[in-house]
Amino acid sequence: MTSADLGFGSWKGILGVERALLLPATPPLRIDRSLQIGLEKELLYAFNSILLYAVQRLTRPRRTKTRKPGRNIASDNIITVLQLFPIMKSVMRFLRRKAKTPPKSGHPTSNQENKPHQPAAAEQASQQPINASATDNTLPISFVNQTSSSTVYAYITGQALDNGNKVFLLQADGKTPYYPDSTSETGTALAANCAIPLGAPGSTKVVAMPRLAGGRIWFSIDATLTFLVNPGPGLVEPSINNPTDPNINTDWVFCEFTYNSFQMFANISYVDFVSIPVALTLTSKSGSVQHVAGMDKSGFQTLCAALRAQSAKDGQPWANLIVKDKNGGDLRAISPQNGISQHPDWFSTYWTSYIDAVWDFYRKHDMTINTQAAAGNVVGRVNADNRLDFGNGISFPKPSSADIFTSNTGPFVTGSNPTTNAIIPRLAAAFNRSTLLLNGVTEFPNGVGTDKYYTGEVTNHFSRIVHEVNEDGRGYGFPYDDVTPDGGRGVEGAVFEGEPVGMVVTVGGA
Repeated sequence: MTSADLGFGSWKGILGVERALLLPATPPLRIDRSLQIGLEKELLYAFNSILLYAVQRLTRPRRTKTRKPGRNIASDNIITVLQLFPIMKSVMRFLRRKAKTPPKSGHPTSNQENKPHQPAAAEQASQQPINASATDNTLPISFVNQTSSSTVYAYITGQALDNGNKVFLLQADGKTPYYPDSTSETGTALAANCAIPLGAPGSTKVVAMPRLAGGRIWFSIDATLTFLVNPGPGLVEPSINNPTDPNINTDWVFCEFTYNSFQMFANISYVDFVSIPVALTLTSKSGSVQHVAGMDKSGFQTLCAALRAQSAKDGQPWANLIVKDKNGGDLRAISPQNGISQHPDWFSTYWTSYIDAVWDFYRKHDMTINTQAAAGNVVGRVNADNRLDFGNGISFPKPSSADIFTSNTGPFVTGSNPTTNAIIPRLAAAFNRSTLLLNGVTEFPNGVGTDKYYTGEVTNHFSRIVHEVNEDGRGYGFPYDDVTPDGGRGVEGAVFEGEPVGMVVTVGGA
């Protein structure tokens, strides 16, 4: 079963899913852990798309047209979106419960205990009303210092979901919230100390984190980080692209998360840069554990050596992605998209021959994209206008090298068409992983296993090396690195749990 079987990808699909899942099933529907995670992610993606569309409708200037008196179409869109919240809760609660039901074979699924199969209990459970339960108001986060420094700081930032989405930082005591007030001037210093000291190497610091959207956990070594406040208020975060940023010479890193009433989702990411190793361990109420290993202590140095070796091999500016500290040592390695933003001539023709070869091949052969959504499989060819054409008005021009690395410019700009938006991540991932010209493979992503990623001479070597230096091969190397074949193992380095009891974030590597 795929998410397309359940109709994700449209408003009607989501509404139909709830109706389908609330009805008794014979035999009862059972979903393994990996599929449950995929389905919940698809639901969140679909909901976010709907919300974005509604907000755009609310704020976009409209042409004058006749409407019934008193009718506000934009407001109706927002109301309809808000009505989806209880539906999402019901569906997600169902998925979580079904993921805990042992399969008929009796073999445990990922992160499950091997418990006897109880079909009668499962059948009874499938016919009970679904009562969505919220996560706890706060989640214990344990910071483990595995660096060699006794001067390591952590920060937590985000939008407070239980306090009007206010800008939030956790204060240095690890329990007191700080909500910055709006300022009259840009670049105002924080009015509270939000640097959480982690103590000596091997120490653990436990903090209480509230529900946050757009959250980040930051770490810095041997110096604190500077966060500033702009009118609004708006939080000015550390930047690797601004040479005047006060943190530009500090060794720092972050991981990303969202903790809301549905779930805890967190991931390590190298989409911007690589520096200090970070690992995640998320535990559920049932005792199951999800773990993302990250790099070992020498992972960053290994990555820098590999980037230099790749530059020596192909003459491309991979080694230039390495940023030096004030003493000439390696500080961080920025991603190609950030390198290009600072130096537009970098990699300018790197993908040209590969792109041309892809266009030539698919002028004569069909390309199949598994949208893994309501659109199912879509088939395209390069048409007479030199566009990759999937029919129904959906076509793509050739991307540039910058388009491929960023995955959000040129043909990869998303819009209002859900099928186009489903094709874009899968096409961008196939380019970055250089899987579009593999012998005998014309279906993406389902036709390609992870062993075939990055096998071409022209590929996203930054992302290739990122996966090689991570102990479990996981971690976002480019924006759409979470594209995964149906039934495949994700490589994005994420943990996801609807009933979390705590998360351990280790900084410094194993």
